[in-house]
Parts: sequence; structure tokens; C-alpha cells
Amino acid sequence: MSEKQAQTGGIDVRYVANLARLALTEEEIATFQGQLSQIVEYVQAIDRLDVTGIEPTSHALPRYNVFRADEVRPSLDRDTVLRNAPSSRDGQFIVPKIVE
Repeated sequence: MSEKQAQTGGIDVRYVANLARLALTEEEIATFQGQLSQIVEYVQAIDRLDVTGIEPTSHALPRYNVFRADEVRPSLDRDTVLRNAPSSRDGQFIVPKIVE
């Protein structure tokens, strides 16, 4: 493991950029490696906090269901919708095969 990888918890910006098919300059790699090091240091600092007795949460504030009521409503007429389809059969859309 290189010194850079040790500083960033084993994460190498050049390797990740290659996986993401990103063409980064050496300057960008150095910048992002430094930023990644800061992020890892921050997460390590959080990991050292004593959270004994603190309930796990996913939000700082209470969340409420903001969705509409689940009520039965009339939907689109199948025959009307299928008339707009380029191709249909047995009440279903026919689409080109995309997986071999």
C-alpha cells in the first residue's frame, strides 16, 4: 500500500477514476487525493466519538409520511393507450428485444 493509500484508508483516486472512466490530470488527482484524505480524517474523527446510549437515526428531525392517500381511482383505458403504441399484442406493448 502506498503512502497516499495509507493516508486515505486505502482508497486511490487514480484507481477509482479509472473505474469511473474519468480522465484526470495529475493536478486533479493530487487535488482529489488531498480532499479524499480530509474526508477520511473527518470520518475517522466521527468514529472516535462515544455514542453510547444514543439511539441510531437516519434524520436529525422527525419524518412524517408526506404521500397522498392510497385511494382507488380510474386509470387510463388500456385500449386507448395501446392505440398509441407502435406495436401491441394481447393487451401488452411489444418492444424490440434488447438483451441477447
